[in-house]
Amino acid sequence: MNGSGLRKLSYYVGASLDGFIAAPDDTFAFFDPCLTEEYVPWMVGEYPDTLPTAARAALGLSEAPLSRFDTVLMGRGSYEPGLAAGWTSPFGHLRQIVFSRSLGTSPDPAVEVTAEDPLALVRRLKQEEGLGIWLCGGGDLAGQLLPEIDELIVKQYPIVAGEGVPMFRAGFEPHYFRLTDSRVFDSGTVVLTYARTSG
Repeated sequence: MNGSGLRKLSYYVGASLDGFIAAPDDTFAFFDPCLTEEYVPWMVGEYPDTLPTAARAALGLSEAPLSRFDTVLMGRGSYEPGLAAGWTSPFGHLRQIVFSRSLGTSPDPAVEVTAEDPLALVRRLKQEEGLGIWLCGGGDLAGQLLPEIDELIVKQYPIVAGEGVPMFRAGFEPHYFRLTDSRVFDSGTVVLTYARTSG
């Protein structure tokens, strides 16, 4: 069951039509053709907290107050692509927590690396005051945290990837959500928002 705290865990993620959030090598550049002039301004306006800190600076948003999220959760696979590009602290405007049993010492003091059980940590975070908690990915972490996910915000791109990192890696255990919002763009991208139900 969901935690009873004040904060909400939202899985805000881009996915292909067949449910992949990244290529087999954990990269996601194949989504770039879907980042159209219609879609990107909307995404920036609605979810500015999820932009990398460098992108916020480029858009003049460095001083903008946080509106939805103040914490981001990442698995090592989600953190590594930015790290490889030299982004040791990709979301420096947020509290950054990376779950990894192999990464060891954090490469940046602004990033917390932990081997703690994700469910236990999220349940503790939910009891703290603050804005929402953004689950950035990846599939393994999402699978582990599925019992605590309160909201799904899926940017569904009109692409069939065929193979890659799935939205969830978890055993068969149905969890039910209801559609609360949808936004369709001319490019074929659809942003779908779901809230957990008790069914």
